[in-house]
Amino acid sequence: MTAKERFLEIYNEKITREGADKLLDFLLNGSDFFTAPASTRYHGAHEGGLVEHSLNVYDCLADMAERLKERYGIEYTDESIAIAALLHDICKVNFYKTSYRNVKDETGRWQSVPYYTIEDTLPYGHGEKSAYIVSAYMRLTRDEAFAIRYHMGFSGTEDPGNVGRALEMFPLAYATCCADMEAAFLVEGKLAGENK
Repeated sequence: MTAKERFLEIYNEKITREGADKLLDFLLNGSDFFTAPASTRYHGAHEGGLVEHSLNVYDCLADMAERLKERYGIEYTDESIAIAALLHDICKVNFYKTSYRNVKDETGRWQSVPYYTIEDTLPYGHGEKSAYIVSAYMRLTRDEAFAIRYHMGFSGTEDPGNVGRALEMFPLAYATCCADMEAAFLVEGKLAGENK
């Protein structure tokens, strides 16, 4: 099963609220979600990296949600978990563009190689842009909105006091932040190769 097929299967099974079909239509027909990278140089910096990263966050968040339930009695619906994980980085659709630069190959000859650049046509931050885009199609619960908004945790540029309060007040935000880091650094990143 391809990453796109798995994403569609989870999305269609778990996300059923009003507007979900319109959001999915946008992802399929109005965006590059299934071919976009997840970053320019780091995790998922290749075609299809964004959908792969979203699925990795889903897997990590599902595990984390089980721990929250078992240890703390905090429970979220499968729909909320799918929304937070699969859509946390929707801000990256139609965001990366392919450009070319010259690089010397191993023989010393110059070669034109592709790389990703950023073309931000909606400069609205990161997590807040994802929450904004999703909200244009379907209503988010407060937990989902905060999970998407604060999934970057303390690595963003916002007031650390706000981040800390959001992660404390909304455990789904904390769990999504942890799942995002686990996916980026352990599942996909440089550490992934060292941990196999």
